[in-house]
Amino acid sequence: MTGKCGVIFGLLLAAALASPARVQLVRAQIVRAQTSGPARTAPASRTAASQTVPASSATPTKTPSGVQSGPNGAAPANGTATPPESGSETGSEPCEGESCPPPPAHITIATAAPASAPWLWPERVAWAANLLLVVMAYVGVMLALSTLRKIERQTRYAEAAAQAAADSAKSALTFVEAHARAERPWVLVTAEPAPGQPDVFTVVVTNRGHGPARVIGLAESVTTAKDEEQLPAQPDYKESDAQAPPANMILLPGESLAIRTFRREDVSAVCETPEQLRRVENWEERIYIFGKVTYVDLQAVDEKTRFETAWCCWYIHGRQKSGMVIAGKAPYNQHT
Repeated sequence: MTGKCGVIFGLLLAAALASPARVQLVRAQIVRAQTSGPARTAPASRTAASQTVPASSATPTKTPSGVQSGPNGAAPANGTATPPESGSETGSEPCEGESCPPPPAHITIATAAPASAPWLWPERVAWAANLLLVVMAYVGVMLALSTLRKIERQTRYAEAAAQAAADSAKSALTFVEAHARAERPWVLVTAEPAPGQPDVFTVVVTNRGHGPARVIGLAESVTTAKDEEQLPAQPDYKESDAQAPPANMILLPGESLAIRTFRREDVSAVCETPEQLRRVENWEERIYIFGKVTYVDLQAVDEKTRFETAWCCWYIHGRQKSGMVIAGKAPYNQHT
């Protein structure tokens, strides 16, 4: 027992002077020493040297008469056993006439917390530099996002401005086209009776536009049919029917010009047979006179853009009186 206590004391002394790694090794050795046999528990106020008690002086000897001997094996002077004092090292309760075995040793070593490593200046500088880089990166990201938002807003503004400009240009083009259409000449065709001539009718072209027109082509034809539905789908202007307009045929706004005259005597020239003439007189067939007028705008930069006005008239042949009105399908009366 004394040898074990000495070993433990030496380990404690060595642990006090050793490094933290050595302390761990000493702890392991103490644990092995504790598990090898019982040892006494020392109060926390005593040192390791005062905890060691020789086995001959600590353990009393029992005599045959039941009287415990002293430390050297001798009995007390009064011949009676001295009971252990309360709170002594042998415990607080008596052992009931038998020797008390020593309690196992219990040693507690309080290891100080390892000291933190000092924070050196290079590490501080590196930490501050990293913190500064993080702050700069955050500021850069926020500035980039703000710039992107501004670019997006400017893009939307530019798109809106471009769309507004396109709409404005389209409106301006529509206005110019409408103004050009309003200022261009419009040649219309009407059928009018010749003044002072009975049963004589004249096809008259009139410029109803706001610009002067120059007539560059005339075409006409005459045919017979039961009604308008029997006419061909598209008018057939024969090349022989085309004729050159009179020289300098210019129509100012509001000016009119006669281009065709039809008399009652022309009916027999249109009808090839007396039977056809009879059918015309009985209104079983009708006489249709149709044609077209081609003209250009004198105010235009060039005369490549040509306009056409188609016309169609029905000559009503009566036994005593005659008449002429505008008739025919849509292709026979279209304007460009």
